[in-house]
Amino acid sequence: MSFRKVVRQSKFRHVFGQPVKNDQCYEDIRVSRVTWDSTFCAVNPKFLAVIVEASGGGAFLVLPLSKTGRIDKAYPTVCGHTGPVLDIDWCPHNDEVIASSSEDCTVMVWQIPENGLTSPLTEPVVVLEGHTKRVGIIAWHPTARNVLLSAGCDNVVLIWNVGTAEELYRLDSLHPDLIYNVSWNRNGSLFCSACKDKSVRIIDPRRGTLVAEREKAHEGARPMRAIFLADGKVFTTGFSRMSERQLALWDPVTSLLLQKASRPCTRSALAPSPLCFCIVTSRAP
Repeated sequence: MSFRKVVRQSKFRHVFGQPVKNDQCYEDIRVSRVTWDSTFCAVNPKFLAVIVEASGGGAFLVLPLSKTGRIDKAYPTVCGHTGPVLDIDWCPHNDEVIASSSEDCTVMVWQIPENGLTSPLTEPVVVLEGHTKRVGIIAWHPTARNVLLSAGCDNVVLIWNVGTAEELYRLDSLHPDLIYNVSWNRNGSLFCSACKDKSVRIIDPRRGTLVAEREKAHEGARPMRAIFLADGKVFTTGFSRMSERQLALWDPVTSLLLQKASRPCTRSALAPSPLCFCIVTSRAP
């Protein structure tokens, strides 16, 4: 038997990455170590925001994209929450507005100065209070201004009018267990969610109804994720019963599986986005 038949040929065996120089990276950022499954960062065309460690509450950095290199430990932060910050999201309609959610059960909306922070920002523009447990997920509506979704560990999804700080819709009976993530479709008419009960749901928030549901989208016990793609299909990541990594593509209308792929499990977490997904690897101690 020839060597060529035994060893699987790789298309990438002669591809080598070139590390970015240190002066083009962001260094010495004390990223939060809170036990929550989050990306801990958000970016828009002007700023990079990163959730960082803070004593006596929660905080996050807001850095102009051009401010690369070593970040001073005394650099000002956004620090109005009384508990650790769990999620942040930039407004798609205003590059200087960002929302944050926290263990203190609140959602806050902040106005960032045009040229970035020169002093700590402690006063939010709006405080949204409606959850009874920590709020781990927030997502701005993709087309409607001043509309923000939040999901908490109370298994409740709230749709807010940020301009008036009022609840537009309360969805408190559609998720029987912890919500892992939420994703709007392209025009904001629907959103999909992944839940600890292993179901992926398509929800119409205006009617408060379940449009479609796929039970046991991934049968593994570990967390899964679901997002809407630009073409309207739903892409999910999760695990099999044998702890193999799985990627799947679903038809949101019929809940039919269009394609599924399995890979050996690693100690990495897939964080999908509507355009791509990245792999964040945790190194063994």
